[in-house]
Amino acid sequence: YGDHRDLHLCDRRQRQMCIRDRKYDTDFYRLDKFPADARPFYTMLDAKDERVTNSYDFMMRGQEILSGAQRVHDHTMLLERAKVKEVDLESVTGYTDAFKYGVPPHAGGGVGLNRVTMLFLGLGSIQQSTLFPRLPKRLYP
Repeated sequence: YGDHRDLHLCDRRQRQMCIRDRKYDTDFYRLDKFPADARPFYTMLDAKDERVTNSYDFMMRGQEILSGAQRVHDHTMLLERAKVKEVDLESVTGYTDAFKYGVPPHAGGGVGLNRVTMLFLGLGSIQQSTLFPRLPKRLYP
C-alpha cells in the first residue's frame, strides 16, 4: 500500500481470492491506514506517517461491512485539515465550533448490518436482507 493508490480501484474479487485462497484461508480481513487524500478532513492523520490516516475497513467476502476512523479532536488541527482539503470553513462552522471547548480523543465505526446479513446468508441482493429497502420507484414501505 506504499504507493497510496485508492484500493477501491482494485478488483475486490481478485483481492478476496488472494487473501482467502492463496494466503490466509479466511473470508474476513481488515484494510488499514487509508491515504490522507482519500479520507475526509476530520480523519486523524497517522502520527508516524502523515500521508496516511488512522482509518480502516473490515471486509467480508470482498465487501466492506464496517468502516471507521479516529477523528481529529483538536480545534486548530481540525481547521488546518479543513483548509488543506479545501473545505469552505463557513460551511462546517456548526461542526468545528464544538471543538473550541475541548473534545476528548475519539473514534468510531459504522456496521452495515444489512450487508453482513446478505453476505452471511449468501443472498444475491442487499434488498433481500433489508426490511424496507430504498428503491428508485419506492418512497414508502
